[in-house]
Amino acid sequence: MSFTIYARMKKPGRRMSKDLPPVPFVLDERPKTVRELLLGLTELGVRDYNARKDEGQLLPFLTREEIAGQAVRGKIAFGAHSGEKADLNKAAENTVQCFLDGIYRIFAGEEELAGLEDEIPWKDGLVFTFIRLTMLSG
Repeated sequence: MSFTIYARMKKPGRRMSKDLPPVPFVLDERPKTVRELLLGLTELGVRDYNARKDEGQLLPFLTREEIAGQAVRGKIAFGAHSGEKADLNKAAENTVQCFLDGIYRIFAGEEELAGLEDEIPWKDGLVFTFIRLTMLSG
């Protein structure tokens, strides 16, 4: 059985507009905790990346709609990568470590999810917001 969640991705300083449309993600099952949410999204991303790599489609073309959607976020990119297939275990470790290190924050609606074992407050129309924080160096 699959479960669809909706999420927005934001970066401070890059049009922090609330107009960013939520993007649907289809997970294998409904996550109960932040850890399960992160691992489910990571697995989905690794599967998608490796499938595109297997198909030889690492440089996909962009439609006008994709260009417009990316322009709203402030960056237009093909998402080109080279090298080996993504390793799910390494990606999962990295996802969890980045969360623990405060590289990004997660909100379920207006509520911040601060711990890996925090339960997700499911309700109708719930949209997750992921905010990637940037580190400043001087």
